[in-house]
Amino acid sequence: MMADQATPRGKRCPICGKPAVTAFRPFCSDRCKDIDLHRWLAGAYAIPAASDDEDEDGKSSGG
Repeated sequence: MMADQATPRGKRCPICGKPAVTAFRPFCSDRCKDIDLHRWLAGAYAIPAASDDEDEDGKSSGG
């Protein structure tokens, strides 16, 4: 299979929106794969955590 073949069913690259390529799936190129890796390493995909000052029900524990 050649590296420039698009994946079936019109999957799109999550970085630029071009058709994904089988060799770099789910991305379209090595460049977009590296951009995604950089975002992960930089913490761009981090989920914000709740403050330590709050209980599970959202009430403040101080006092």
